[in-house]
Parts: sequence; C-alpha cells; structure tokens
Amino acid sequence: MREELVWQDEEAPQRASVAGVVLEFIGGLTLLLVASVRGLLAGRKEWREMLHQMAFIGATSAPIVVLTSAFTGAVITLYSASLLVRVGGGSFVGGATALAMARELAPILTGIMVTARCGSAIAAQLGTMKITEQIDALRALAVSPVQYLVVPRLIAGLLMFPLLGAIANFAGVLGGGVVATAFEISPFTYLRSIQLFVEPFDFIGGLIKTLVFALIIIMVSCHQGLSARGGAVGVGHATTRAVVLSMVLVFIANYFLADALFARR
Repeated sequence: MREELVWQDEEAPQRASVAGVVLEFIGGLTLLLVASVRGLLAGRKEWREMLHQMAFIGATSAPIVVLTSAFTGAVITLYSASLLVRVGGGSFVGGATALAMARELAPILTGIMVTARCGSAIAAQLGTMKITEQIDALRALAVSPVQYLVVPRLIAGLLMFPLLGAIANFAGVLGGGVVATAFEISPFTYLRSIQLFVEPFDFIGGLIKTLVFALIIIMVSCHQGLSARGGAVGVGHATTRAVVLSMVLVFIANYFLADALFARR
C-alpha cells in the first residue's frame, strides 16, 4: 500500500506538467489567433510580405502538390479499377476516384505537403527571428510582430490553400484517368462517371476543409516559431513541434469536418 502511494505521488507531477503544457499551448494559440483576427480586420496590411508569402505557399508548393495528388489518384484508380472491372463496374471507377479526391485526399494531401514544406519553414524563420532578438527589435520600433509577420502568412494561407486543393483535385482525377485507360475504360466513360456520382458540394466541401487546414497550419507554425527559445536547438525543436502538431490537428479536424459536411449526404 505504501509503495502504491509512492508511485501515485511520483506520477501526479508528471500528469500535472503534461496538462500544464497542453493548457499553455491552447491558451497561447488562442491569444495569437485573436490577435491575428483583430489585425486582419482592423490593422494595416503588409501587402509586399503578403504577396511574398502567397508565392511561397502557393506557387512554389504547386508542383509537389500536383505530383503527389496525381500519383495518389493513379493508385486509387489502380485498386478500384482492378476490382470493379471484374464485376462489370468499370463505369463507376471515375466517380470513385473523383469522390475520394474531392472529399478527402486532395485536402489532406494539400495540408500534409504544405505543412512539410511551408509550415516547417515558417516555424524556422520566426524561431530564428525570436532567438536573434529581431522580434524584440520590431517591438522596440513600435511594430506589432503579429501584424507584420503572422497576418500576411495567415492571409496568404487562406487564399492559397483552396487554390492548391483545386489543383490537387484536378491532378488526382487526371492521374486516375491515365491509369483507367490501361483497364480499357474510355475517357468518356470515366468523365461520365464523375458527372453522375460527384456533386458540386463534394468539391466545395473539400475546399472548406482546406480553409480550416490553412488556419491550423499557419497558426500552429507561427505560434511555435514565436515560442522558440534556447538557441539553434530550440529552433529545431520548434520546427519539429510545428510539423507534428499541425499534422495531428489536421487529421483530427478532418474527422469532425467529414462528419459535419459529408456524413449525412
């Protein structure tokens, strides 16, 4: 009994520290989000920085999004066609591929690729600025770090993520169409299947997901970068946390969004 009490006493501080870290993360992220929304609505816009971030998040991320989405659509078609053609369901292949891409795969792939490429870079950039006291220099010049650094990235993410999601949809359907021809499914049959089984809201719902994912990825990456401490090692830890937390939160949010948008359709 005494040993059990000792074990419980040892575990309690650890549980308390984990809870404290979680609450600190949620509180800091909420405060940053509120400050960003306030700056988005009422503050001065840094147009040059916003255009730079739009090019960084959107244009330079498009090739990797196209590549991964095209091969993902090709793999989905490869599996579905090999099964459906056997039972005379070749006319369903296009719809199955397009539906999977529009509702799930295009938004998720966009979120993962942009997190890996841009979220890590944002966290590293802001973390380096924090460590080298450039953030403090901005405050000394009466410049809000949130307004100058976070808001342009947030605007760029909200504008570019839906565009990348639409590109991912097109690339995935196109990659699937190329593979479908290997199973003697004509382009007309493939496109007709998409027209029959995919509704406009399937595409719109996927774009709504990309907006939520953009908000999560940009805010988490900026929060981790601005929270970095401890030199170069701290910047590395902040970058790792930004990528891991963003991906985990994206998958969690994806479940609730899928339930809210598509579960009853």
